[in-house]
Amino acid sequence: MKQFLIFLLIIFGSSLATLAQERPQVEILTSKGRIVVELYHETPQHRDNFLRLVEEGVYDSLLFHRVIQDFMIQGGDTKSKTAKTGEQLESNDLPYQVPAEIHSELFHQKGALAAARTGNLQRASSSTQFYLVQGKIQNDSLIQHNQGRINSMLQRPFARNHPDNKSLIDSLEQARVARDTATYLSLYKKLDQIVAGFEDFEKYKIPEKHVEVYKTLGGTPHLDQNYTVFGQTVDGLEVIDAIATLETDERDRPLENVYILSMKRIPSQK
Repeated sequence: MKQFLIFLLIIFGSSLATLAQERPQVEILTSKGRIVVELYHETPQHRDNFLRLVEEGVYDSLLFHRVIQDFMIQGGDTKSKTAKTGEQLESNDLPYQVPAEIHSELFHQKGALAAARTGNLQRASSSTQFYLVQGKIQNDSLIQHNQGRINSMLQRPFARNHPDNKSLIDSLEQARVARDTATYLSLYKKLDQIVAGFEDFEKYKIPEKHVEVYKTLGGTPHLDQNYTVFGQTVDGLEVIDAIATLETDERDRPLENVYILSMKRIPSQK
């Protein structure tokens, strides 16, 4: 009997552990079709924030307000639900940010779910705005070019956060607060020169396994290590393609409104 109980504990304990590791999935029902995304446990703050917003219905009836073919489709502007035709969007979310959770193994392959953000030094994410990667197939030349773009974008936060540049950053902020435009522009130009020549950080190299995905499935590699990827599309890549090919205005807003009709958590399809 004792051995049988131990056997049950092993079996059910193993099953519970497996269930605990299953990635939560969310259905995004859009006016162009259904997308299912899977959320990563490696990014728990983004995972939990997204699930909470889904549960609260924050995304229901919002628009995909920014669409760029061969790049991505972006949604989550909290005022897009009532936006007029042609109204500029992208700057509205809830009044907090999610700390960056950037992992080298999570990358911008086609279908990646990632968090939009402002240009803050901490690379913290918008509370609500997200994007789904369409991207395109990469060749060796594009891979090398995008690897250079990654490191160019990494230069700024590393340079601005370096102790040697703290006094300049402090002076820049003082000029901004004082609205001393001449001083601010002069200091900003100096900072740009420092950033352009800054080399005191470990350069990023796109891993070979990511390269193979970019060369077959596609994606947007130049965003790697600069934005938090927190999930992946497991169904509905064709819907992302359909939305990404829509005609847009000069601000990349689709001329035809594309709605997030609803989002809901669904049982894992595995």
